[in-house]
Amino acid sequence: MAAEKDNLVTSERIAELLGVQVRRVQQLTQEGIIPAKSSRPYRYDLFEVAQVYIQYLSEKIAGRESKHADIREAEQDKLRAEADWKMAKAKISEMELAELEGTMHRSDDVVEVMNALVYAVRSNVLSLPGRLAMDVVKAASANEASAIIRRECNNILEDLSNYKYNPDEFRRKVRERQGKKDDEDETD
Repeated sequence: MAAEKDNLVTSERIAELLGVQVRRVQQLTQEGIIPAKSSRPYRYDLFEVAQVYIQYLSEKIAGRESKHADIREAEQDKLRAEADWKMAKAKISEMELAELEGTMHRSDDVVEVMNALVYAVRSNVLSLPGRLAMDVVKAASANEASAIIRRECNNILEDLSNYKYNPDEFRRKVRERQGKKDDEDETD
């Protein structure tokens, strides 16, 4: 018991030991961070306070380090996201440029142009019976009728084989999407 009383010191002595103001020692006591052996006047076990305060500071530093690591990680995530966004924006710009140059086309435009071609071929094929009916009826033989039909089918296939890629058609679609008229200058 006498050894325990020898280690009991005042708030002023603890403040001196910890390098803080007496008021801070009282706050740490009220917050339950350092234990007081008696109150009014506060008396502290010097060794216990030293151990508890060192542990408190260690936990506080560890918390800060953890917080700093979280902040650094969040900053890295933010930088990564910004870089990804800038890369995506650059890629979109490249694709828009390729579209304007006519080296790349949107799938919707390709589908639209190809559908127009398919409908033209379909229309020609479906009009065959009406166009050939009179000629086939006048044919003297089945071979002659077959030749008439073959000739018309070959005409349709020849028209199809003469189809050429027309970049102007795609440019027109790009200009429509941009809201420009066909007669506007390319530099607008």
